[in-house]
Amino acid sequence: MTTHETSTAPLGLRERKKQKTRERVRREAYRLFTEHGYEATTVDQIADAAEISSSTFFRYFPTKEDVVIQDEYDPALAEAVRARPTGEPIVDAILGSLKGSLGAMLQQDRESLLLRTRLTLNDPALRARNVAEQERSERAMAEVIAERTGREVTDLEVRCAAAALIAVFTTLVRHWVEGDGKEDLAALYERHLPLLSRGLDF
Repeated sequence: MTTHETSTAPLGLRERKKQKTRERVRREAYRLFTEHGYEATTVDQIADAAEISSSTFFRYFPTKEDVVIQDEYDPALAEAVRARPTGEPIVDAILGSLKGSLGAMLQQDRESLLLRTRLTLNDPALRARNVAEQERSERAMAEVIAERTGREVTDLEVRCAAAALIAVFTTLVRHWVEGDGKEDLAALYERHLPLLSRGLDF
């Protein structure tokens, strides 16, 4: 779950056009990755399929890897959790968020999430990038927890809680992909995230 873009304010016409272009680039990239493989697909091919120049591609994605690595889940989760009742435990807040727009997003993105995760697991360069992105996701989660608890984002318990949550997310998505996405991902979260609330009592 990583991204470099988020805003709770309504998007203007220019931003909506940019968002549509970004979505088109990603959609065409995923199609080409499926047809020809990640390694065999070039930036020029993606740009041509998306009807943009290669230089325009790099304004949206710094590298080909970023087409796979970047997503909107971190800010969507943070926004959803911030809207939950104050004082609600973080796991309950996340599970509540998954019953709304966040769960719908996961369902809508099923095929692309399957492809992206498979690529991340199998490509060495993407695996290396993903480690760094997971650390960034942990920091984003720590910020949300710190806000809800009134503690510092550098608090070791806050950081550990964030790391544990991201680790569970990662493990569940990997399990989901290994099963070809046949299970409901939101349901997997609902069943297994409470493990953290119980304090690993086994």
